[in-house]
Amino acid sequence: MCGPGRPRLPRGPPPARPTAGYKLTRRAVSAASPPVVRAGGFPCPSEKPPLPLSMAEDLILERCDLELEANGRDHHTADLCQDRLVVRRGQPFWLKLHFEGRSYEAGVDTLTFSAVTGPAPSEEAGTKARFPLSDAVEEGAWTASVVDQQDGVLSLQLSTPATAPIGLYRLSLEASTGYQGSSFVLGHFTLLFNTWCPADAVYLDSEEERREYVLTQQGFIYQGSAKFIKSVPWNYGQFEDGILDTCLMLLDINPKFLKDSGRDCSRRSSPVYVGRVVSGMVNCNDDQGVLQGRWDNNYGDGVSPMFWIGSVDILRRWRDYGCQQVKYGQCWVFAAVACTVLRCLGIPTRVVTNYNSAHDQNSNLLIEYFRNEFGELQGDKSEMIWNFHCWVESWMTRPDLQPGYEGWQALDPTPQEKSEGTYCCGPVPVRAIKEGDLSTKYDAPFVFAEVNADVVDWIQQEDGSMHKSINHSLVVGLKISTKSVGRDEREDITHNYKYPEGSQEERDAFTRANHLNKLAEKEETGVAMRIRVAESMSMGSDFDVFAHITNDTAEDRACRLVLCARTVSYNGVLGPECGTKDLLGLALEPYSEKSIPLRILYEKYRDSLTQSNLIKVQGLLIEPAANSYVLAQRDIYLENPEIKIRVLGEPKQNRKLVAEVSMRNPLTVPLTGCSFTVEGAGLLREQKTVEIPDPVEPEEVVKVGGQVISNHDLHSSFCWYRWESGAQHLS
Repeated sequence: MCGPGRPRLPRGPPPARPTAGYKLTRRAVSAASPPVVRAGGFPCPSEKPPLPLSMAEDLILERCDLELEANGRDHHTADLCQDRLVVRRGQPFWLKLHFEGRSYEAGVDTLTFSAVTGPAPSEEAGTKARFPLSDAVEEGAWTASVVDQQDGVLSLQLSTPATAPIGLYRLSLEASTGYQGSSFVLGHFTLLFNTWCPADAVYLDSEEERREYVLTQQGFIYQGSAKFIKSVPWNYGQFEDGILDTCLMLLDINPKFLKDSGRDCSRRSSPVYVGRVVSGMVNCNDDQGVLQGRWDNNYGDGVSPMFWIGSVDILRRWRDYGCQQVKYGQCWVFAAVACTVLRCLGIPTRVVTNYNSAHDQNSNLLIEYFRNEFGELQGDKSEMIWNFHCWVESWMTRPDLQPGYEGWQALDPTPQEKSEGTYCCGPVPVRAIKEGDLSTKYDAPFVFAEVNADVVDWIQQEDGSMHKSINHSLVVGLKISTKSVGRDEREDITHNYKYPEGSQEERDAFTRANHLNKLAEKEETGVAMRIRVAESMSMGSDFDVFAHITNDTAEDRACRLVLCARTVSYNGVLGPECGTKDLLGLALEPYSEKSIPLRILYEKYRDSLTQSNLIKVQGLLIEPAANSYVLAQRDIYLENPEIKIRVLGEPKQNRKLVAEVSMRNPLTVPLTGCSFTVEGAGLLREQKTVEIPDPVEPEEVVKVGGQVISNHDLHSSFCWYRWESGAQHLS
């Protein structure tokens, strides 16, 4: 049993509202009803001797108090228990039965409870439980026992198994005296996974981690590039109004439920199963899922993925429009919504970002690029290296796998490849990825490739032959990041996925994965190149990038350098050129270094920069005499102007706050059609947008103010603002 199991004294007079909004219903129970086991209680000091069964009056239940406040506090569900009972499995919860006429008598009355979930509850499937009032509390079973009795009020403790299916339950009571009795619906309650319970498959032994990965409603998602990591705040809002109902609705319209509801509800006892369902339902590629993905920068009939700042608005739109797909999402949006749903259901979950993430379609652990003699890509490319890619990790045991594979499991809701006929991915143990165990369920080869695939660039020469280039600048699987526990800082978790580069453990993992490309020796020519940039580059500025070339040999080298800068989406799709340079006669002296600049102008990238704010700079160094090609690449992230938030006055819980938001226009042109958007868990019931009526001139600071009410301590509540402009995009 988990959580507090202590007897409780009465907490004063019961509230006037019965049954948390549920009206008691009653039906007669005849002698033909199934026999029930008599249960003992304990007598009150003033209790009279029991009447003979033939003389006892019927036991009539007036109402049931589901103890919302106490249960919400004990089960860490206070935000969900405003008008309903939400509890976590494997942990006792409390209720009070108020009888009219006479009190419950242990030797006379028999109380039997029933808890059912799903449209076709079954004891065999674990979706129906019938259990008597008992003195003994049996571990791992549905039980009910007496805590206290005073006059006509019976205080009870109900316990649920730590393996019970999660979902909405109906709780009923059968009260019988002799061969007559009545049945009452006590109310409904929602059962969630319980990371505080050692017997639960999602148990975490760190209280700090439990609070971060289940209870925290805000966080950061990491974007940008491996060289310039950008933190983006996100409002998960898993305890906001209506989100729990929306998450349960998502489970109830998944294809497996529609095919066999009884089996689906039964399997909801497993976080492995629930995680896989959520992975498939967050995208809408083959069901009535939440989000439609789009990556072509044409978002006119929906919302740009860059404009979302939280999951709440997305899930509410999906629910309010009859489970119609919400337009549009990209990887971090899919991952963030999945994180909201899984945390809401009680599964510890975090969003992770992998930089230089490979999309390997044929599971050969190899991404090949074919380029012309100037380094330009030839033809369409479906296998790409994404600048970054986000998925989620959820904490759970894996009884279906060998020991040692419990813990963090990778789940990827972004629709990329099908898994067992459905666009979903995982859960797969992160440990299995690190060990190169690609036979592990689910989808280990795909996730392994995301962090370990090799990249080969082929250069087509004038005679049509292909020559392999050297590219040491692009390494797959860098700076794998997630938010730190209890702090607004980044934690690097690359070591969870990969052994140190060059270590024997890494080679062993590659051998197990049959990753022959990584095991091969790398070709060296003595000439190397890398792209260098200024420490920080901001939107609207002109700046220089440099091809830094070293010749570590004793020979003169006669080379050609082709430098090119192009806008790029975060998933690797290239846009127009915004800077080029072609040096035909570049002489490299022995043991020398050279730095060749390339100027990139705002007027060149202004109209083609995508909402990813990324520019890819590529250098191709050609040495005709040696038939040698050296390729170097770097993705540059352009910083948006800072949005400053200032709280005016002293913040106190449940008091109105005035917040001022400001931003400076860094561009050389006015901004028109601008707005700020704000949302925050525990601060605002819904997203709010403030329009800016006048143009914002260059270097002008625009300010807006507004009121919010903090329902929590201020340190645990955050506001997030998005800035939009019609003429220019800054988000």
